[in-house]
Amino acid sequence: MITRQQRRKRIHRRIRKRIHGTAERPRLSVFRSNAEIYVQAIDDDRGITLASFSSRRLRGFVGNKTQKAAEVGRIIGRMLLEKNITKVVFDRGGYLYHGRVKALADGAREAGLQF
Repeated sequence: MITRQQRRKRIHRRIRKRIHGTAERPRLSVFRSNAEIYVQAIDDDRGITLASFSSRRLRGFVGNKTQKAAEVGRIIGRMLLEKNITKVVFDRGGYLYHGRVKALADGAREAGLQF
């Protein structure tokens, strides 16, 4: 019997075969826990994180987890636009493109990122 985490890791490895971030177009990687959501912009060529943000850093924000994910997407979008990065490759991390993951992507698009 395969666990849910093993299944997600297998899907994520399959996605990562095709997705690669560069300095001009970093990989926007998402991790979703039960309570929080985390996102990083990664340059895979150099192996560095260009920007990161999570719902844990939202202070005073009132809303459900989906609304928090959308706000995290908007904030990471603004952070990347300040660094003159407008295009990214979205890495959903093995999660379905639905719910909080989709809300984060929509928030990043709303901020001006293209993917």
